[in-house]
Amino acid sequence: MPFAEIGPIAIHFPERRETNSDLHGLHPEWNMPEIAGKTGIHCRYIAAPGETASDLAVKAAENLFSEQSLDRESIDFLLMCTQTPDYPLPTTACLLQQRLGLRVSCGALDFNLGCSGFVYGLALAEGLIRSGAAKRILLITAETYTKYIDADDRSLRTIFSDAAAATLIQTSEIPSLIAFQFGTDGSGGDTLMVGDGGARSSDQAIKPRNRKRWKSRLYMDGPSLMNFTVVAVPKLIDEILELAKLTPADIDIYLLHQATSKMLELLRTRLNLNSRQLPIRLEHNGNTVSSTLPILINDLRHEGHLRPNTHNLLIGFGVGWSWAGCVWRDTWTTAVQK
Repeated sequence: MPFAEIGPIAIHFPERRETNSDLHGLHPEWNMPEIAGKTGIHCRYIAAPGETASDLAVKAAENLFSEQSLDRESIDFLLMCTQTPDYPLPTTACLLQQRLGLRVSCGALDFNLGCSGFVYGLALAEGLIRSGAAKRILLITAETYTKYIDADDRSLRTIFSDAAAATLIQTSEIPSLIAFQFGTDGSGGDTLMVGDGGARSSDQAIKPRNRKRWKSRLYMDGPSLMNFTVVAVPKLIDEILELAKLTPADIDIYLLHQATSKMLELLRTRLNLNSRQLPIRLEHNGNTVSSTLPILINDLRHEGHLRPNTHNLLIGFGVGWSWAGCVWRDTWTTAVQK
């Protein structure tokens, strides 16, 4: 039976790069050193007016095809993870099939998940490969959250960044992704949400959990998200390790969704990990939602920090509330190095 592995990854950021100095120039009253101390973010990328998640996705995928000399005819299935689709319908994945020139016998679907989306995408790809339905899957994560954020929103504008990542999921002879575990608690749906634009009328929409301070369409209750995360993530890690029959000592690197440095540092303390074991890489990219994990993997690969034949953890968590994780061995990089 074939297994799935995370193959090469390509990233694309929009052209506009917004630094903390830029924000201070626009809002001198914002204490940017204090904000940077909490978020760990010093710059972020902003999609241009009229530039959508599918535009970023196309560029990331074309980067992957070019950098890896990858035959697009070999793609069996396209998985598109986004919460900022071009349209309510048709699915963005169908539009991407045409724009990328993938064959018409290629499956394509969208799934609407945020910060846990990459791990969910890996599980979907693993299932398609294990069932024999596909051999090469293009998993794209792309978001333009900044389109939901008001320019004067100090809490959100300083965190979220637009980006896309294209990841090739392909067959492997040895297990690479194991012990998937998931969690869902819809009672937290009111802590990170866009309350308009869907089929439910505004007078029927879920109300934000706490007072809405900003004009942004996107609402976030940071403290509630923090409280949820510090409980759910350690429990999730315990469940994954138990299922995989591993101990914390068996895990080399914990790759966690890059939310904010404050949240990740708190998890470092709770899990008793050091900076190498739980890397924080937010400074130059910001929180790119579903793309933080593939961006982090790509960075660590290029820096040579992923050791061959070691077990790592991939953990996503956030909007929904939704969380997911698995054990991962980077068999692709090991094979390339050989």
